[in-house]
Amino acid sequence: MSAGRLIVWRHGRTEWNLQDKIQGQADIPLDAVGLGQARSAAARLAALAPTRLFASDLKRAAATAGELAALTGLEIEYDEALREIDVDDWAGLTMAELAAMNPEAAARIRAGEPQRRGTAGETVEEVATRFAKALTRIAEEGTPEDTIVVATHGLAARVGICLFLNIPQTNWPAFGGLANCNWISLLPGRHSWRIEEWNAGSLPEPVMSDDPQR
Repeated sequence: MSAGRLIVWRHGRTEWNLQDKIQGQADIPLDAVGLGQARSAAARLAALAPTRLFASDLKRAAATAGELAALTGLEIEYDEALREIDVDDWAGLTMAELAAMNPEAAARIRAGEPQRRGTAGETVEEVATRFAKALTRIAEEGTPEDTIVVATHGLAARVGICLFLNIPQTNWPAFGGLANCNWISLLPGRHSWRIEEWNAGSLPEPVMSDDPQR
C-alpha cells in the first residue's frame, strides 16, 4: 500500500534565514513572520484534509507543523531523518563569511559539486539518501486514502525528493529551492511517484535557505 498524496512542506522564516546564516541542524525557532507564514499556509493545507502529519523535530519545522495540527487535530509524528543537512561547525556563518573562510568549498557548493558541509557534517548525497529513505517509509505506511503532510527543511526536501523520484543527480539543480512555507505535492503514478506541484503556496518568493543555487 502507499499514500494517496504526499505534501512536503518547508518551515516558515527564521531570523537566521533573514540574515542569510547557514542553519543546518542548529535549532533556530520561527520568527514572527515565519509564524504568520505557517498559520497562513496551514489554513490552505487544511483544505486538503490531511490524514497524517510528520515533522522534523527541529523547532522551526515542529512549530510549522504545529499550526496545521491545531487546525486539523492531527498528532505530529516526529522523525529525526527529516532534519536539514548537518553543517557541523558552519552553523551560524553567512554564505559570505563561508566564502571568505573557505572559498574553494563555497565555490563547489554554488557549482553543485560534492562538498561535505563543515568539518564533519553531511554531503548533499548523504542527506538526499537519508531523506529519501524516510519519505519512502512514510509513503509505504500510508493507504490510497491518505494525504500525508511532511514538515521539513528546504535543502533536504529538494534533494531528497529528487532521489525519491529517481531523478539523476545531474538534473537535481533544475529543481529550484523552496521558499519559506511553500511545499511540493507528490502523487502516485502508474509506475512511480510524480510531481503535482513544486514550490507551491504563493507567488514566487525569495529563497532564503541553506540551499544556494545562485
